[in-house]
Amino acid sequence: MSGLMWRKSSFSSGLGSSDCVEVAALPGDLVLLRESDDPTAVITTAPTRWATFIRGVKRGDFDRLPQ
Repeated sequence: MSGLMWRKSSFSSGLGSSDCVEVAALPGDLVLLRESDDPTAVITTAPTRWATFIRGVKRGDFDRLPQ
């Protein structure tokens, strides 16, 4: 997975931070996700599912999940 351009949220706590989720696009129409403190654990999803999730985040769908 070397050579991929991993992106962090603008809400990340700064450069070199290890407390955020990173996302990268993989040739072949896949989206990769990883947690920056464990970059070897990577999950993949389809761009349409990722877009649906992001829309839900922006709408606040996950703001009040049961604890």
